[in-house]
Amino acid sequence: MSAFKTDLLNVLHDRGYVHQTTDAAGLDALASEGRISGYIGFDATADSLHVGSLVQIMMLRRMQKAGHRPVVLMGGGTTKVGDPSGKDESRKLLGEADIAANIASIRRCFESFLDFEGPNAAVMANNADWLDGLAYISFLRDVGRHFTINRMLSFDSVKLRLDREQPLTFLEFNYMILQAYDFLELSRRLDCRLQLGGSDQWGNIVNGIELTRRIDGRELFGVTTPLITTASGQKMGKTAEGAVWLNEDRLSAYDYYQFWRNSDDADVGRFLRLFTDLPLDEIARLEALQGQDINEAKKLLAFEATRLCRGQAAAEAAAETARQTFEDGVLAQDLPSISLTPTRLAEGIPLFVLLQESRLCASNGEARRLIKGGGARLNDVKVDDEGRVLRPEDFSADGLVKLSAGRKKHALIRLA
Repeated sequence: MSAFKTDLLNVLHDRGYVHQTTDAAGLDALASEGRISGYIGFDATADSLHVGSLVQIMMLRRMQKAGHRPVVLMGGGTTKVGDPSGKDESRKLLGEADIAANIASIRRCFESFLDFEGPNAAVMANNADWLDGLAYISFLRDVGRHFTINRMLSFDSVKLRLDREQPLTFLEFNYMILQAYDFLELSRRLDCRLQLGGSDQWGNIVNGIELTRRIDGRELFGVTTPLITTASGQKMGKTAEGAVWLNEDRLSAYDYYQFWRNSDDADVGRFLRLFTDLPLDEIARLEALQGQDINEAKKLLAFEATRLCRGQAAAEAAAETARQTFEDGVLAQDLPSISLTPTRLAEGIPLFVLLQESRLCASNGEARRLIKGGGARLNDVKVDDEGRVLRPEDFSADGLVKLSAGRKKHALIRLA
């Protein structure tokens, strides 16, 4: 167990959130004096965040539970530029209306994890409030002079792109200056003394700390999280079917539950510490389980992670659907489903197309390979024929067909 003075630092370290800290002792001392404000930035490139952002969201949750104020900074301004960190190519530039719609949708996600009311209520800020009105020449003179090209070229977000001989636009090259300026502005506007972020944001965080010290003479702090990968080495939140979205309209509660339920045995303890509120002594007991007993820990991980993101009722419904499907052998009505019209059924739709449309496979090619490998099942019977089409007699009396990819991923085909 860590030996810091404050709950904030102890919790972050003991639960595995900390990769690097600019000054752990200084931050611990500051947090012991009273409430501090800390922020994480999120660009609005889509209408939902995904599990890859969840460790940062949970850090903000830990801050609030420790009595401090979390600040969610939406990149209404920086989304117009695009963060080059970890990217091989430029992002598609979005318009004002798309960015505003994405921010409104993303806020719903944060409302599941943070409390926006009360004495240490979370705050959602938008860097468009200060970036959109910048005078270019004045900004270069007042802020740009604190950055050297030599130093900027040394940061991984730039260096890796250049090493791969991928183009880096001048627009993207300015991103790190804008993000550093965000820290300066939030320090002034909301008394933010702490920036949190993924390990790929270390350089951007340090830039903001140095910029604020040079211009305002104020000491700020930074904490980064480790890159979260699964036991197989895969980046957290990436699956063969695509991103694991946090918003309900992007991914059903059942699919979200199943993502956590299918965690590798070796990941269970770490994921329980990072992504649930369960106490550490209970987690220690759960991760010590062996053999089939570890499945109880996986069920609890799936339930608690789903409860935080989607609510108690959604978690209970997803758990019950999984129980019926995998333990009782019942065709659970709440499984992910797609509908077919009688006309389309009569045309003879191949099963590999339905595997893709039901999101059990990412593509028709992957679905064909699944069938060839013997991993596809129709009503729990293995499909051998790659050209097999769905037939009227495949449907139950209730107008349902169960389609499966392997033994853990299922969907229903409904006759409209």
